[in-house]
Amino acid sequence: MTTHALPRTASHELDDHHRKPAAGYWLALAQSAAEVLAAQRLRHQVFAGEFGSITPGPVGLDTDDFDEYCDHLLIWHQGHSAQAPQVVATYRMLPPGTGAPGRYTDTEFDLAAISPLLQFTVETGRSCVHRDHRNGATMALLWGGIADYMLRGGHRYLLGCASIPLVDGGVVAAGVWKALQSNRCARTEFSCPPRRPWEAPAVPATAVAVPPLLKAYLRLGARVLGSPAHDPAFNTADFPILLDMQTADQRYLRHFLGQTPTRIEQRGEPMYRRECER
Repeated sequence: MTTHALPRTASHELDDHHRKPAAGYWLALAQSAAEVLAAQRLRHQVFAGEFGSITPGPVGLDTDDFDEYCDHLLIWHQGHSAQAPQVVATYRMLPPGTGAPGRYTDTEFDLAAISPLLQFTVETGRSCVHRDHRNGATMALLWGGIADYMLRGGHRYLLGCASIPLVDGGVVAAGVWKALQSNRCARTEFSCPPRRPWEAPAVPATAVAVPPLLKAYLRLGARVLGSPAHDPAFNTADFPILLDMQTADQRYLRHFLGQTPTRIEQRGEPMYRRECER
């Protein structure tokens, strides 16, 4: 297992005035190896404990070779002052230029069609939220952190896999894929074929609930870059997603940015969030 003592690209922490928003949740980047381990434990708890995934890494952790090159967004929660804060949600960010051995998405999809964009692209992944904290507060903070990270770093594209568990036999994933195709949300101009295609089962033409992560991507204007891949270790159907920050829904971005602190620190110097303009 490899864990980095500090994030590779953006060692910063929230201003003290904004550390604990309402409901006891707050957002920060992992600042130590111990905090990265907390994220990896949560990932294992959710992926293996809830969905039966076979996670890589030591017992009780979900780790891979990309973790050490990533910045790890964490949502912390403290119920009351006597309790120790706990990591209840996480999302990792892999910016360009870190020296990472490729991208996780490239292990599932052929990214040749978007190769000219990758130098301007941040890859996201390993999103998870503790089952007791799947609420609007955590999702808004997580997405606010992602939007702030992208704008502050001047990154244009956000790339990732939206994973849908197959514990139901693929019913939800198949329904979502059918809806994406019928609503023309799956774009062909940047088609990225899956390396291990997922064959969707035949399902009745009934409405399905789109998972919150994918729904947020679509509301922001993200493209689905083709048909889903099958990840047998995690037992998921993975949809390739690309979001262009220049064409994203600016009102929705402002909504998310309103959930994050207005002042953060990067390498000890204050950085102020840029406002989005229509």
